[in-house]
Amino acid sequence: MQPRKILSGTPQPSAPRRLRPSGARILAKIGMALALACGGVALAPAAQAQSPYERGPDPTESLIEASRGPFSTASTSVSSLGADGFGGGTIYYPTDTSQGTFGAIAISPGYTARWSSLSWLGPRLASHGFVVIGIETNTIYDQPSSRGRQLLAALDYLVEDASATVRARIDPSRLAVAGHSMGGGGSLEAANSRPSLQAAIPLAPWNTDKSWSGVRVPTFIIGGESDSVASVNTHSIPFYNSIPSSSEKAYMELNNASHFFPQTSNTTMAKYMVSWMKRFIDDDTRYDQFLCPAPNDITIEEYRDTCPHA
Repeated sequence: MQPRKILSGTPQPSAPRRLRPSGARILAKIGMALALACGGVALAPAAQAQSPYERGPDPTESLIEASRGPFSTASTSVSSLGADGFGGGTIYYPTDTSQGTFGAIAISPGYTARWSSLSWLGPRLASHGFVVIGIETNTIYDQPSSRGRQLLAALDYLVEDASATVRARIDPSRLAVAGHSMGGGGSLEAANSRPSLQAAIPLAPWNTDKSWSGVRVPTFIIGGESDSVASVNTHSIPFYNSIPSSSEKAYMELNNASHFFPQTSNTTMAKYMVSWMKRFIDDDTRYDQFLCPAPNDITIEEYRDTCPHA
C-alpha cells in the first residue's frame, strides 16, 4: 500500500461547470434585494435558498453509512419481453408520495454478470429517494457501447413505459447512470452520448476507449487499488484525466479493493455514491460536506476532484 493521496482543490484550467440555478435560489436573491430596498427587513432563515429537489432529512454520516436510508421502498420486475432495448431487470422505488417526484438511476452489471451481482445496491440507493432500475443486459457478453445504449433505453422505459405507479414518482429531467466493469464503461458511453444526464458513476470501469473529453455530465469514478481486470492505471485514472476539468468530476480509489468490490455490500462505495447522486441529481448542497473538501477515510487510497463545486 502506498501513502494515501488526496488531490483536491488543485487549480484547474477553467472553472467547474455551473449547475442550473434552482427557482428557490432565484427567489432568495429577489427576496434579499427587496429587503435591502425596504431598509433591511429581516429575512427568513437560509432554508429559502435550498434546492426544490431536496428529499429526506438533513444528512449525517450515520445516515449515509447505514444499510438503508430514510425512505421505505418497494420493487417490481421488468420482463425482457416488455423491455425495449435492454434485457429487463428490477425497479426499486420509494413508497412515499408526499415529497414530490424523485430522480431516477439506471445501473448495469459487468461482463458475464447478472443484475443479481449488484442487487444489494438497488434498494440502498432507492431508500435515499431515487427510483433505481438494475438492468439485465441483452446478452451477458455485451460490450460497453451496447451497455451504454441499454442504460439509456432503461431510463427511457422508466419515464415512458413503466407502470403508472413508477412513472408518477419520476422527474424525467433528473436522470443518471452507473455500472460495474463493462457496465461502468457503458455508463461513460451513456454520459458521453446524453449530456442532459445529471450524474454518472462508473464502478471499476472497463473500456477500450480511454478518452472521454466530450463528457459534461458530473462523473464520479470509483476504482479498486488491487484491480487486476481493469487496472486503475490503464482504466479509471486515464478515464478521469480525460474528462475536462471544466466538468464536475471525482475519482476515488478504494484501498486494497479488487475488481469485484461492487459485488458485495460496500459502505464506503455506497456512502459516496449516495452523496454524489444527491448532490447532482437533486442539486442538494447539504451533501457537499461529504464530498468537498475531499473525504479523509482510511478505506480510500486516493481521491481526486474538481472541488469546490460551483
